[in-house]
This record gives sequence, structure tokens and C-alpha cells, in this order.
Amino acid sequence: MSAKTEPSVKTEPTKTQPVKSEPTDSESRNSEIANRGSHVLVGNYAPAPVALVRGEGSWLYDAEDNRFLDLMGGIATATLGHAHPKLRAALEAQASQLWHVSNLYTTEPQIGLAERITRNSFAEAVYFCNSGAEANEAALKLARRHHHDRGAKSGEERFEIIAFDGAFHGRTLFTVSVTGTPAYWKGFGPLVPGIHHVPWGDLEAVREKLSIKTAAIIVEPIQGEGGVRLPPPGFLKGLRALADENGCLLIFDEVQVGMGRTGTLFAHEQEDVIPDVMTLAKALGGGIPIGAMCTTRELAAALVPGTHASTFGGNPLACAVSCAVFDELLEGGVLDHAKSMGERLGEGLDAIAAEVGPGKVIDSRGRGLLRGLELTGPPGPVIDACRELGVLVISAGGNVLRLAPPLTISEEEIDEGLAVLRQVLSEVEFAPSA
Repeated sequence: MSAKTEPSVKTEPTKTQPVKSEPTDSESRNSEIANRGSHVLVGNYAPAPVALVRGEGSWLYDAEDNRFLDLMGGIATATLGHAHPKLRAALEAQASQLWHVSNLYTTEPQIGLAERITRNSFAEAVYFCNSGAEANEAALKLARRHHHDRGAKSGEERFEIIAFDGAFHGRTLFTVSVTGTPAYWKGFGPLVPGIHHVPWGDLEAVREKLSIKTAAIIVEPIQGEGGVRLPPPGFLKGLRALADENGCLLIFDEVQVGMGRTGTLFAHEQEDVIPDVMTLAKALGGGIPIGAMCTTRELAAALVPGTHASTFGGNPLACAVSCAVFDELLEGGVLDHAKSMGERLGEGLDAIAAEVGPGKVIDSRGRGLLRGLELTGPPGPVIDACRELGVLVISAGGNVLRLAPPLTISEEEIDEGLAVLRQVLSEVEFAPSA
């Protein structure tokens, strides 16, 4: 079991906290909370049997005061770890001033965040929303609207989207239609028409699907949910050239890989390619829900008042926290720290892959602090065993074990996590392939 510690502050239920029943002698506090949830929550998730109640840095604590090293970072979202003092200060300061007024009015935190994004990227204009799916939805709608406005004059009807097998772009109907894994679509048809999926990394397949009807190519610079798959050399540059040749837009989905996750502020910087549109979310708010679609002033002109909107998008609380995230990455030294920690994690995983042998690990891959181990068997038993030893990891794309810890993780914490993973992989036994 995971190591038990004495937290400095215990979480006590308040008088207004609904409590249906007290746990029995044989029922743990974690189980009791999970049981309550099973009666009132939609069952679209299969959560681990752990009720997390607080966090500090790279560590999380459950309802029984067990401590866990967080190597999943809320699925690449807890950029600066948990309860970071600078983010708490930004949230508390903004909470004492203004929470929500809608986008019918201007707020300074929203402008301040947009200024930070445009100062540090190709973008000239930013649309804010609440999630990665919403950011990608906006990007896809922008592509269609841009070409619609131009097509009204030229007679071209450009509405088709080219995406990739294994891609993940969200759960709205448009973004799940673009997502390249059939399991996410099943039972939700008919899907949005005009979507073409081609093999990841295959420029010739993209060329074959391009036509005068193509509005955009959408791609993750590194596939996250698809198994932490890096682009083949020259792939992103090739997509840029094809998009320019065709006249369609190139959209980079940086929802999981942006904001320092792969060693640079944005993943596409390492490929020396500039997109027409970039989407952000997850790490942008350090755990506060926020998304952003970033583009040029010329393309942004397609979204005139009334064409697209979000009630909560760019609200002052989320934007104030996101400003603090940007400042810590660029001025607080976090981005430089994350680069060195990414190298340490990658070297450690490479060593584990070599030690445990090809019978258990096929490949160690990734970039920065987004890493994956492709296993010869399902990662579920490894995830469960790591959790029992106090380390949280996650899967991605088939048999891939994914690690995406906070960018503030220390050398000692990385080494501790690697030691647990090495122990688990040395002991696990995968069933032989049929």
C-alpha cells in the first residue's frame, strides 16, 4: 500500500457537506466516498478507488491521508503542481474583485492573458473558451467560416477537414468526428460530414485527400492520447507545404503538448513550423478550466459578432490564474527547469526499458515531460501496482504507459517515481501474445 503520512492540515467535513452515511468498520473512507458517487454520478468514468482530497506540489493525498506522487499531472494539466502559491495568490486576488460579467464587457485579466500569448507566439488574436474540445471546435468552425466567406466570391465550397488516425481532439460532435479513434465515435452517429482520416505521418496520404473542398488540416504536433507518438522527421513541415500549396489552413492542436510540456513553450517551435491556428487548454490554466484558439488577425476576421461565443470563456478568474502560469513559465524559471527534468525522465525511462527487456517494454518515447513506455501487455496492472506503491501514472493509446508530471517536479521526485516504476515492471508478468 502507499505510504501514509500526517498532513499539516486535515480536511474536515463542513456542516453543509452532504453526508449520506458513515463508513462501517469494514468500509474505508475512500470506498465510502466512491460508493456515494456511484449513486449520483453518471457512469461515464471508471475512477480509481481513491478519493483525492488535497495536493501540494507533485503530491496528492487521499481521504485516508495516503500520499501519492503525481506523475500524470491531471493528464498534463497541473502545470505547476498542486496548490502552487503563485496561482493561489492570483486566484484569491481576482476572487476578491470580479468573477464573471460575460463577454459583453471587457475585463483586464482576459486582455492581459491574450497579450502574453500574442507576445510569445505567432498569434495576433485569441478566442477564449473553457476546454480543449471547445478550442478545437472554434478552430474548425473558423476554418469553415473563413473559406465560406471567401467562397461566396470565388464559388469554392471548402468544408472538408483532414485529420489523422490515432488523433484525439475532443468530445463535442465536431471534434469527436475529427478524432481518429473509432471507439470514441461509436453510438454517436451520424458524425459531422466532410472528415477524412489518414495514417499518422503519411504525407502522400494527405496529398491524395486534398482537394478544392479542403478547409483545413488538423494535427497534434505530438499525439498524446494516440500513444505519445512523435512526428516523423519533416512531417509537420511537409503539412505546412501541402496546406500552402492547397490554400487550406493548418491547425496545430497543442492542448496536451503546449505550455512547456515538451521542453519549449509550444511544441511546434521544435519543428520550426508556424501554423495558421493553434489551440491551447489543459496546462494553460494550471488546473483551472480554460481553453484558447490562437490565430492571425486576418483569419480572426471571419468570426464577427454573433458567429461564435462562450458564456464563461475568458472569465476573469481563469485568465488571472493563466497569467500567473505564463509568468512562472517564462520569468520564474519553470520552463528551463522543465527542460532538464524532461531529459532526466527520458533517460531514466530509456534505462528501465533496457533493463526489463523487450519481453515487457517495446519502446521508450516522448519529449520533455510527456513520456511513454509502450508495453507488451495492457498497462492496467502496471498502473494499479504503481498506485499501490504511491505513484500515479496513466495510459495512452493501446498498451502505452504515459507520464506527464508537473513541470515543477524535482530530480528526487523523478528518481523516486522511476524507482517504483522499475520495481513494478520487473515484477509484472504479461500474458504471451496469441
